[in-house]
Amino acid sequence: MRVCVIVNPVARGVRRKGACLHEIERAGAAIYWTSRPGEARVLAARAVQDGCELVVAAGGDGTVNEVVNGIGDVPGGWGRVRLAVLPLGTANVWARELGMPLDPERAWRVLTAGQERCVDVAWAEWPGEEGRRRRYFVQLAGAGWDARAIERVRPGLKRWLGPWAYVWAGWVALWRGGAPVTVDLGEERSAGPWVLAGNGRLYGGPFELFPGASPGDGWLEVCVVPRLTVALALAGGLWVLLRRRLPERWVIRRRARRLRWVSERPVPFELDGEWAGWTPVELGLCPGSLRVVA
Repeated sequence: MRVCVIVNPVARGVRRKGACLHEIERAGAAIYWTSRPGEARVLAARAVQDGCELVVAAGGDGTVNEVVNGIGDVPGGWGRVRLAVLPLGTANVWARELGMPLDPERAWRVLTAGQERCVDVAWAEWPGEEGRRRRYFVQLAGAGWDARAIERVRPGLKRWLGPWAYVWAGWVALWRGGAPVTVDLGEERSAGPWVLAGNGRLYGGPFELFPGASPGDGWLEVCVVPRLTVALALAGGLWVLLRRRLPERWVIRRRARRLRWVSERPVPFELDGEWAGWTPVELGLCPGSLRVVA
């Protein structure tokens, strides 16, 4: 089996746990190192075209997202290769969602065992300067508060503070506020300063923000936070840290296969924890289209 490992060298875990990459290379896998943002997408597309059978994203959730999009750039790409993740990032949300060990050596042993399953890939489409843009995501999308926070987190700050970089940025974004986002489900509309769509249960690491979601059930779990204050953010953060389900009075939950986020003025949105663009944006699913090894 031809294996290609795409490594993000600035991922937080590469320096601490990257020694396993040398063992992987000695086992016969091809190692591709990225040198700039977006290159993992290019390398993943090349791996598919070169006949690779298993593509491993070695990094965090941003690296996974780029690799998924690179595979999707090739016609029939998701049917031609399997995807696995070697968790070397800050939060490793998707690796946790799949039940992968967070230790890279153990994760490698799991993925070489070859247990395959099919999961949904979600997509986002929005207007760009050269027409409609489309980008895929596997775990979650968010618009409003968290996307404004992600905008503020630079790579150097993330390497230095780790997950605390997002805590700091979240408070700054909360204090500065922003326009509300309306979730359009066709027959129903809800609005709030923070809206989310989850393809899996987890958010920000081990925190279960989408308890009804599963990456293979053909649905997105949609959450709307209709009101967000400092007091509510503190209470909600404590609730999540205690691994408790957020009260229904704090969040509106729905399930959808397709939806739109719109706003009176452009609001940023993120995909898999990476800033992506501005509203309006349409979200949907490609059910069971991605083969993963976990």
